[in-house]
Amino acid sequence: MPKLPLIIDADPGLGSAITTALALCDPELDVLAVTACGGRTSGEQAFRNLQTVVSMIDPPRWPRLGFSSAPAAPRPDRPELSGLLINDGAFGLGNCETIEALPHAPTDSSKLLTELVREFPNELTILTLGPLTNLNQALERFPEFLSGVRGLVSVGGALNGGGNVTAAAEFNVYADPEAARNVLTSAATKTLVPLDTSARCEMSLDQFDSLRVEQYSRLGQFLVKTVPYLFRESRTQLGREGIVLPELVGLAAVSQPRLFDRGSMRIDIETSGELTTGMTVFDRRGTERWQSNIDVLVDADVVGIHDYVKRILRQSSLDGFSK
Repeated sequence: MPKLPLIIDADPGLGSAITTALALCDPELDVLAVTACGGRTSGEQAFRNLQTVVSMIDPPRWPRLGFSSAPAAPRPDRPELSGLLINDGAFGLGNCETIEALPHAPTDSSKLLTELVREFPNELTILTLGPLTNLNQALERFPEFLSGVRGLVSVGGALNGGGNVTAAAEFNVYADPEAARNVLTSAATKTLVPLDTSARCEMSLDQFDSLRVEQYSRLGQFLVKTVPYLFRESRTQLGREGIVLPELVGLAAVSQPRLFDRGSMRIDIETSGELTTGMTVFDRRGTERWQSNIDVLVDADVVGIHDYVKRILRQSSLDGFSK
């Protein structure tokens, strides 16, 4: 069975890094590229973090790497808008040491995105784990960019609940609402993974232990260095015993779409509200002249996602990902 060709656009951050590592080990995916964007970290640090993940996993075929010079996304400076985001550590990977060296002439992320879509028209799926800045820049470079993509799965926004960086906005959309508006309202095949659907997939420490991570595999060693940090920070900063990885839910939506229920909706993004900048607004009034422009994940098979991760871990200990 042919593998699904995939590009991951990310701003690691622990959630994006863990998800990228799992994607590299998913036997049903062919990760052609990972492109860095500014968000949870600067674009340059995101690139270093992606280099680190790929080096630690060392898949049989390395993906191409895209570079970004964008700064980290600003956070609200008003005390009442402090946000509910876990601290990813000084460099974005918790206690995991990162690669410091940069290549001599790295390829810009948006340039790499457009090159690959031109090379593989209507074949690629793009999974975005951070702000949509790179995709918006790719659209500026190549107006047919999104129409040449097989599908876009974007982790961001909130459907019925509040945000995580402000009361109204989820971080990935808040970080660049104009880019989110341009990309998510475009005429392309798109799926949104909203915050409140991801929140149903919280993982407890017992559930993580039940995965029986093989510490002698490359993937296992990476997870052992990162996931316990997330559990500690979730408990310390948020008072929660479990962790939520929206990025992992996004990966599952790409690889195992049968695990999700979807709804077709019409989305727009608030770009200038004093309290609502970055809010994802869904018009579900049923007026016929307002056509749906996005599919939204509304429910998830939590047990199925857990089993999906377990299969990746089991496979990674059997194939070429062992030390």
